[in-house]
Amino acid sequence: MPRPALTRAVTAVVATATAATTRRAAPAAAATAVRRALLHTTRAAPQATEATTTPTTAATPIPPPPSMIPTEVRQDNRAPSAAARFAQTASVRYDWTRDEIQAIYDSPVMDLLYYGSTVHRQFHDPRAVQQCTLLSIKTGGCSEDCSYCPQSSKHATSVKASKMLPEDEVLAAAKRAKEAGSTRFCMGAAWRTAAGRKTDFKKVLNHITEIRGMGMEVCCTLGMLTADQAQQLKEAGLSAYNHNLDTSREYYGNIITTRTYDDRLDTIGKVRDAGIKVCSGGIIGLGESAADRVGMLHTLATLPEHPESVPVNALVAVPGTPLENQEPVPVWDLIRMIATARIVMPRAMVRLSAGRVRLGMPEQALCFMAGANSIFTGDKLLTTGNNDWTADQQMFDTLGLIGLKPNLVEN
Repeated sequence: MPRPALTRAVTAVVATATAATTRRAAPAAAATAVRRALLHTTRAAPQATEATTTPTTAATPIPPPPSMIPTEVRQDNRAPSAAARFAQTASVRYDWTRDEIQAIYDSPVMDLLYYGSTVHRQFHDPRAVQQCTLLSIKTGGCSEDCSYCPQSSKHATSVKASKMLPEDEVLAAAKRAKEAGSTRFCMGAAWRTAAGRKTDFKKVLNHITEIRGMGMEVCCTLGMLTADQAQQLKEAGLSAYNHNLDTSREYYGNIITTRTYDDRLDTIGKVRDAGIKVCSGGIIGLGESAADRVGMLHTLATLPEHPESVPVNALVAVPGTPLENQEPVPVWDLIRMIATARIVMPRAMVRLSAGRVRLGMPEQALCFMAGANSIFTGDKLLTTGNNDWTADQQMFDTLGLIGLKPNLVEN
């Protein structure tokens, strides 16, 4: 509809409602007049398309639904859950307490699904899910002792150390990923630190520039960084840097001894200072407690800036690692983590990451409802299996999901 016509239609809505009120019409009559005028406007207006619809921002929030159940239908005198209370005033804040986050995490699953979705719809397009592809460009031989990782040289797994992939293989993989619908390409190298790897680091910088030239976002995970390396990554066009906390500060020493929690926070700080978006999350199913999961989310939610994306991984137990006998976590634990992360870090991309291979379409749909809006596609992640590409496309079709466009405006 041309702008003048749209203006006239909106004016007609207001005029009709005002006239009904002026004539002291009954409330029902006034409401009917408004509905008729709005119906006329809606029929005349062009239908919004997925290409033109933009997600709602915090500046124009959708009023959240009431948290209180009407008195006449309430079955008991219970108080609203923490998920309900905090969703009512959803905002970007950095002063969360652990008790607040714990209360949200402990909310009933049905509330977490509903209110996680409510906050998600205030800050994101609820049907848009980013498809990312992860490639191991240097596999195995890592000097770290992460208990969950098959790439550690400390563990007797089937993963063997290899050299960096040739550039043509990396770029070909990125091209295939884009053709398959991915808008972010992530590269991982099994390094404790990028320091002392001048030649290989330059290769990574070139990969970043080339892949950005394809019109894709680029993410890397290369271990600990110096400030100078972070700046070089920024100048090469890196979109985001992944550096997971893995778990809480309190439980961290049970999983890793070759790098401290503060080492991880230091690298995150260097990445942020360089102007690169931070991708940081963790893994559940390591033997940690619910309090440890909350502790990790509390650390992320109280950083000077929230991570641009928060991967929520479920442990994939690999033979030969110290955690090979860990039982898989139930989907409800994933939903609790996703919904809690969504409520306390509403602008972040919450990425349904490792462990998705165990979930069917219904379970994944629940995760999207809770607030997840990103997945990794492709036949495997770094070394472990991943969901079949065809099954993912069928899921997108069935659930009515659309691929999130790449953000190439900012590095």
